[in-house]
Amino acid sequence: MEVLSDPVKRRQFDSVDEGANRDPPSKRSKGNFYKGWGLVFESEGRFSRKQPVPKLGDDKSTKADVEEFYNFWYNFDSWRTFEYLDEEVPDDNENRDQKRYIQRKNNASRAKRKTEDTARLRKLVDDALSLDTRIKKFREEEKKLRNAKKDAREAEEKRLAEEARIKAEEEKKRKEEEEAREKAQKADSKKAKEAAKNAVKKNRRVLKGSVKDVNYFASGDATPALIDSVLGEVDLVIAKIDNEDLQTLAKSLSAVKGADAVKSTWVEAVSELVKKGSAKAEDFKVFAA
Repeated sequence: MEVLSDPVKRRQFDSVDEGANRDPPSKRSKGNFYKGWGLVFESEGRFSRKQPVPKLGDDKSTKADVEEFYNFWYNFDSWRTFEYLDEEVPDDNENRDQKRYIQRKNNASRAKRKTEDTARLRKLVDDALSLDTRIKKFREEEKKLRNAKKDAREAEEKRLAEEARIKAEEEKKRKEEEEAREKAQKADSKKAKEAAKNAVKKNRRVLKGSVKDVNYFASGDATPALIDSVLGEVDLVIAKIDNEDLQTLAKSLSAVKGADAVKSTWVEAVSELVKKGSAKAEDFKVFAA
């Protein structure tokens, strides 16, 4: 009663009460993990300075609850002391050295027992953690989540790479089509220029041929002077007239027959040039109006 009625001595006694200790289940035990180990931690929890002590829980406990539980026990703050097992110190004052020696010996024993108890509790927590199937389940869930994120990231990278590949191919195709189009346009432009150039040459031949066909408007043999004069005016018209009017004149000359009709067509063309200000009337003698 003296021990149990004194709070300090009662705590010292409870610290070494082996009858209150509960042995952990065997690692090979097939019993209920939560029930067996829950009782062990409840027994150890009475030594905690921090209250309330978290429960072990069950297979429905959340990851946060399980982590909180093991974090608590890995950082366990115990009030357990071992003074109750001290060697009795003599009360007499005659042998002070012996008294100090026993006190030092008791202090060392207390520290050793405290260290051993901390190691015992740490091993107990390690064993429980290694047998706790929830840890494996949480790790598998985390692995699945990481793999899902990895798969999603790889899928996104693949999608972006495919989009980039398609875009690059489309850009390449667009450039090729643009180059082909430009090449075709250049070829068409070249052909058009060649055609226009050939048309001009043809129309000029028509103009010169029109006066040759009517013997340069001579009634008999055309003299060299007459030929030079007529061709000179023809060349002057060719130099002054634009390609569109040149084509029109060539068509008109191709459609008429006889010297009078041909000359009339030439006179009309020259009159138009003079009217537009492209030529002077005094430069023409044969085709003067």
